[in-house]
Amino acid sequence: MGMKVLRYEGNNFFRQRLTLATLSMTEVRITNIRSKSESPGLTEFEMGLITLLEQITNGSKIQINETGTAVRYQPGILVGGKIEHDCGVERGIGYFLEMLLSLAPFCKNPVKAVLTGITDCNMDPSVDFLKSTSLPLMIKFGIRDEVKLEVQKRSVGPLGGGKATFYCPTVKKLRPVNIFEQGKVKKIRGVAYSVRLSPEMANRLVRSARSVLNKFIPDIYIYTDHRKNHQSGSSPGFGISLVAETTTGTFLASEVCSDRKVGGRTPDPEDLGINAANMLLDEICKGGCIGSVNQSLAALLMVLGEQNVVKTLVGPLTDYTIEFLRHIKDFFDVKFLLKSHNVDHEEQGNKVGSSKVLLTCVGVGFSNIAKTTI
Repeated sequence: MGMKVLRYEGNNFFRQRLTLATLSMTEVRITNIRSKSESPGLTEFEMGLITLLEQITNGSKIQINETGTAVRYQPGILVGGKIEHDCGVERGIGYFLEMLLSLAPFCKNPVKAVLTGITDCNMDPSVDFLKSTSLPLMIKFGIRDEVKLEVQKRSVGPLGGGKATFYCPTVKKLRPVNIFEQGKVKKIRGVAYSVRLSPEMANRLVRSARSVLNKFIPDIYIYTDHRKNHQSGSSPGFGISLVAETTTGTFLASEVCSDRKVGGRTPDPEDLGINAANMLLDEICKGGCIGSVNQSLAALLMVLGEQNVVKTLVGPLTDYTIEFLRHIKDFFDVKFLLKSHNVDHEEQGNKVGSSKVLLTCVGVGFSNIAKTTI
């Protein structure tokens, strides 16, 4: 019996399609990739994704035409092991880490990855962001708490030069988990960093962020991280990452970095700190038990769990998540039931922000076929 083949056009959601194709062992063919663009075909970071897949799998077959506008991908077995990958400078390390977080638990061997590139940028989640929000989510679904993610050399754009290490053990099966209660915010933590600049930049970020957050909660601690010389990348910059933890173990986060220029100039640390604080408050208002960046990861872990009904409460769905749910239908033939969930404010005794969405599905009972059993 031949392998199932799915066909798509265009470069949108390229990473989603490769990730789900690998997990479902489905051949995927993508055509007309920027075929009408002045620079047709795959970009450098998309080629980097393919290179990373070749390292983490065994037996994958990838065919790319001469212009790079068509890709045929036949996934192999996820083997994991030691991986060293240069992520380039077009996208942050977080772009590649998000795919690794989805694939690493289902490898034959524990993944020990060393990624080099840009650790902090505005286009992709930073290493700190994923460490504080994605890893706790994975642990809830049964991935052991030995999973680790660390910044070895911090860097910003445009030159990069940073390094991050990622370790993830393997699992045989995921645990089905229902996540309903968002809880109340009990503390806020964060890191303000400066790279190849004065340490005062990080201090100014902390003061400005606290000027907003101190009005809402007293338990706030934002530590500073000053990097220079061999501990930093090649470009100067600064930024801040904030995470709010609730009484039920929900983590909601925000971050900003100085690589976003306003009117041709770099924003002041005070502006960035206030921005980050307001973005965190907005994320808390959207609410749910999963942050907006991790909605797709949560949906994937729900689908790959045991054959039980699982439910998760999230905030308003992002465009990325909506398309991800459509792709899950294509690759795993699983449909989600989406139900608007309005909490009675009087019963809760507190404000719960915007309306929520209750995601419900039945897991496919995914089993790690590459993991040897004793």
